[in-house]
Amino acid sequence: MNDGIIKKLKELGYNTMSPTWYDRIDYWNQWYSGNVSDFHHYRVFNGQEKQKLTRYSLGMAKTVSEDWANLLMNEKVKITLDGSKEQEFVDRVFFENDFLYNINELQEKGAARGTYAIVPHVNGASISANGQVVDATGIELDYITAERIFPLTWKGREVRECAFATIHNVGDVKYVYMQLHVLQGAKYAIINKLYRQSDGDTLREEPFENVPGFDGVTDAPIITGSDKPQFVIGRYNIANNIEENNPMGIPVFANAIDVLKGVDIAYDSYVNEFVLGKKRVIVKPSATKNDSGDPIFDPTDMAYYVLPEDLVNGTIIQPIDMALRTIEHENGLQDQLRMLSKKCGFGEQHYKFDQGSIATATQIVSENSTLFRTIQKHEIVLESFLDNLCRVILRMGNSYMNAGLNEDAEISIDFDDSIIEDKATERANDRQDLAAGIMNAYEYRMKWYNEDDKTAKAALPKMNGMTDERQDEVE
Repeated sequence: MNDGIIKKLKELGYNTMSPTWYDRIDYWNQWYSGNVSDFHHYRVFNGQEKQKLTRYSLGMAKTVSEDWANLLMNEKVKITLDGSKEQEFVDRVFFENDFLYNINELQEKGAARGTYAIVPHVNGASISANGQVVDATGIELDYITAERIFPLTWKGREVRECAFATIHNVGDVKYVYMQLHVLQGAKYAIINKLYRQSDGDTLREEPFENVPGFDGVTDAPIITGSDKPQFVIGRYNIANNIEENNPMGIPVFANAIDVLKGVDIAYDSYVNEFVLGKKRVIVKPSATKNDSGDPIFDPTDMAYYVLPEDLVNGTIIQPIDMALRTIEHENGLQDQLRMLSKKCGFGEQHYKFDQGSIATATQIVSENSTLFRTIQKHEIVLESFLDNLCRVILRMGNSYMNAGLNEDAEISIDFDDSIIEDKATERANDRQDLAAGIMNAYEYRMKWYNEDDKTAKAALPKMNGMTDERQDEVE
């Protein structure tokens, strides 16, 4: 389908990534799904014919992506805006869009596909005669993954204009809804297009009023009135070494594909060691029935195998008990996991193959560890992404909902660093500094209660009053 979208963009006068780039995204997504067509399905010649086989998979591309999403964007991350009105507005938008759940999932898919985006849009609005949005009642967030992101113009890694495509099934018909965020002069405009899919990748433009659910969408350009984009694109902080001038990101495991293959080859061999090493009992046909002709062995018991009489020599019943090489397989699989962990930025000890399953390290890590440095590196990009998202929401609140918000409000992102340092010990040390007068009370509140400077200082008189009351009660 991406070929059809790229063709339509060219018809509209825009160039984007080549189709081969989206083929790569599809390939990465196959690893994320744990089912790569040209690797997990293969043929083996058994001496007579080629047999189709399926390779067992540990699905480590999915696990790696999950772990990075959980380390970077979890329920402990706090987004604080300087201003109660601004904080309440952004919090409401996040709550109405189930942001915490969706951003974690988007981070995971971004880790697997390289790029992700959030595109806010308003609902309950009308379009004025000059193409501006008015009287909106709310803001919705669309969470877009890499295969539906089509950069149009960019400088370095900054995407200035972009198209986003989403797939909608209406009855038995599949439609592609495309939004183009483009500059018209110095201001951004949003152009909506709707295409009906037919004959594979063939897309035919469809009037919005003909499709249920799209009858309120206009095909006229929507003027945002802003020189800043109404979308936010995110990536992991990894250089794109596949296409140097490409603004799209790459997955966290993009340079570890060979190691992912090694993991699954080792795991497949480990499983097959038990399948092939299953105990067998070779039985002569004469030993399968008693004198009355009744069967001696249960015919459904797969441990017994009866050979034709003319092929059987030696004893009547001969057990075959293969020795399992489990230790060798476990060591080999652990070596592969160690390499994968290092290649994906966790250090060498993040994954452990323990009693047939993958265990993930949960210990506190030091500040000089590989994991600590990689987390800090990815947080630089994620912090900018979240900051830009909040500012887009504030601008839209003012432009479309007359919310009267401070678009330049200070925004702080407090990431979860509990895996990096012992928070209880750090807090106890800060309390000692507070008692010794080394740290101010408002600084303590700013750090541990995630308050801005103004809020923290405003809370201090109340705290002092409570202290005076307790002292009076003691006296």
